[in-house]
Amino acid sequence: MIGSASAWDDGPSTRPQERVDGAATARVVVDDLGVVTAWNEGARRLLGYRAPEVVGRKAAVLLADAAPTDALNALTGLRRWNGTATLLHQDGHRLTVGLLAHHREIDGDDWLLVSPVPRPGPTPEDDTFLRRSFAQAPYSMALYDTGLRLRWANADMERVMGLSEQEMRGLRVTEIVLDPESERAEEGMRTALETGRLQELGAALHLAGHERESMWSVSLVPVRGADRRLEGVLLSAHDVTEQHLARQRLVLVNDASLRIGSTLDLPRTAQELADVAVPRFADFVTVDLLPAIEGGEDPPQGAPHGPVMLRRVACQSVLEGCPEAVVQIGTVAAYPAGSTAAVCLAAGRPLIEHITPAALENLDRTAPERAERMRRFGFHSVLAVPMRARGLTLGVATFSRHRQPKRFEQDDLLLAQEITARAAVCIDNARRYTRERDTSLTLQSSLLPQRLPEQAALDVASRYRPASARAGVGGDWFDVIPLSGARVALVVGDVVGHGIQASATMGRLRTAVRTLADVDLPPDELLTHLDDLVDHVAGGSDTTAPLDGDIGATCLYAVYDPVSRHCTIARAGHPVPALVAPDGTVEFLEVPAGPPLGLGGLPFESTELELAEGSLLVLFTDGLVEVRGRDIDEGIAALHEVLRRPAQDLEAMCDALLRTLLADRPSDDVALLVARTRALDASHVATWRVSPDPAAVAEVRKAACRQLSEWGLDDAVYVTELVVSELVTNAIRYGRPPIELRLIYDRALVCEVSDGSSTAPHLRRARSFDEGGRGLLLVAQLTQAWGTRQTPNGKIIWAEQSLPGD
Repeated sequence: MIGSASAWDDGPSTRPQERVDGAATARVVVDDLGVVTAWNEGARRLLGYRAPEVVGRKAAVLLADAAPTDALNALTGLRRWNGTATLLHQDGHRLTVGLLAHHREIDGDDWLLVSPVPRPGPTPEDDTFLRRSFAQAPYSMALYDTGLRLRWANADMERVMGLSEQEMRGLRVTEIVLDPESERAEEGMRTALETGRLQELGAALHLAGHERESMWSVSLVPVRGADRRLEGVLLSAHDVTEQHLARQRLVLVNDASLRIGSTLDLPRTAQELADVAVPRFADFVTVDLLPAIEGGEDPPQGAPHGPVMLRRVACQSVLEGCPEAVVQIGTVAAYPAGSTAAVCLAAGRPLIEHITPAALENLDRTAPERAERMRRFGFHSVLAVPMRARGLTLGVATFSRHRQPKRFEQDDLLLAQEITARAAVCIDNARRYTRERDTSLTLQSSLLPQRLPEQAALDVASRYRPASARAGVGGDWFDVIPLSGARVALVVGDVVGHGIQASATMGRLRTAVRTLADVDLPPDELLTHLDDLVDHVAGGSDTTAPLDGDIGATCLYAVYDPVSRHCTIARAGHPVPALVAPDGTVEFLEVPAGPPLGLGGLPFESTELELAEGSLLVLFTDGLVEVRGRDIDEGIAALHEVLRRPAQDLEAMCDALLRTLLADRPSDDVALLVARTRALDASHVATWRVSPDPAAVAEVRKAACRQLSEWGLDDAVYVTELVVSELVTNAIRYGRPPIELRLIYDRALVCEVSDGSSTAPHLRRARSFDEGGRGLLLVAQLTQAWGTRQTPNGKIIWAEQSLPGD
């Protein structure tokens, strides 16, 4: 609240240039109690009171009549009030004035009342004043009569049109501007006259005498006379070209943020930059990168100087086929020291060049083919922007204009920097990802089987398909592991996640599975041990493992015995395998799910089934049937349909499965293993029950020799005699009945002796005077491999020897 009258004492101005007469307005401040707190010179002129005579008194003394209560109540909550009031002059006469009151809450709670001191009414000079104001208005304005003929135009309209008011008087809009937009404007004028309502529209015009197209916001105001009849239309136009261009730039930046970097593919990201810029920003765009970065390597530190080698990775043009391009995509070209690209990269900042005849003559000497293309297509402006990300120079993006008449300006440079910077970050991300992906693929390829091992139990075909570049390399794997007794193990697994970590984890698990398979554990026990390993690695007890969080994996392990045709399967959270019978019947096996590896403490169960010779086992990871945008049931149904078709060639079946079930860019890795079962008939297997009597050793040895003669393996008789003697003797001496000898004639000759004891023998070196202990050492020396495996009723000791000629 203002505290003294002197604060509002409008005396002569101390500034000569000040021409505003503050005393021409009566200004009074009244507080919330109705007391006058400020009074200016204009109030004195209006009512005759000086400030000391009024300030501090109730404002009601100034009213000719008492203020009605309802009028005072109506002021509550208002921020402004206006109306008339009858006041008493100092000399006693009544004075009716117009009041405008403002409610203020700045330094208190009061009302500011203002009223103009009476002045003379309209003068003849007012018309001249109004005409002069119209002529000098900052917007382009023209007044049209009801016949839509121009009557008056202001100076700004004359400037824009390049015509004087006299030259335009009597013409219609469509006659002054030959453009389709002028017809829309004239239609709007008719609507304004018919409806009496304001019409607004936007117009894009290429006016005569102007280099480029301009954007206008046009208002069409119906003009009424004193009798309220419509007398014409006022056209007011405001140039909004700069605002329109700014909006376009924002739209382009937003579009670039959405479209650039949709994948982690480096060439595609570069092409997205070129596609975004044409045709809205440039007529021809090229993206050239330093060759070093395409392999994922870091480019040299600092800006390149002198001649520079660049590889063209993307280009786009308003002309079909990019005929302006001298360098084709994928080609490495040399850019001399004075070229636009080289200068831009050396300076490390954007560069705008206007193509002049002198510049073309200079280019004739260094790059004549480029000069010829520039002349042919009419290049007039080039903008080059270095592509930098994380402190590294990646290449250069070049924007050129030959169809758009406007040359590149400073605002264009900022826009090009914005979209190029985004593309550079995305390209650097793609480069870094490519390096990691290549490393992961190399690692994974080295860990996966390079070729499947030779074995006679199964015919096997396999496929591995890495995920798309965007998803990253995963941890899917498969393996085929020959076991003792002509058996073979099939493994398929999937590590959760992507990248080097997943590949490394996959390698550890595959190695662990092979190690456990050598021990000849049943499938459910093998998965239990594997689960413990994963749990230890994830928990950090394995100090050789990276400790960056939990490790999740699934696995399916199956063992097939071609002698009994039995297959034992266990799985840890993995998809069940499919079985195709020889008659073409397809079923998905009911194998207890088991928890994924790494949960720990939960049991695994095995399923055993007998397979007919010629059956197909199809093992796969979830990426084969779980595809983004497709329900898993649809994937299973598609897999079922492919397997129903007869296929003698397993390689062809693998190709058909991948072709039918996978998209071009799978979102997850896929491992696939297809195996056709074989069977070893009785002619390749011989079995004898052995009495627990040392005298039985000679009899069973003779029987084994006869069997070898029948198989035509006379050259193996000597070694087999020694092996049979030693293994059977140990079983009789240290084992328990029942004792059995089995010979298997396959790719190798396998001798197996089983007994009812679970105690396994140990290889040891006998001392000089020991009477025993040399038997297993002799077996190990004479055979290719030997070992032991546990059975539900005891153990089996086996020895395998290569056949003559192998």
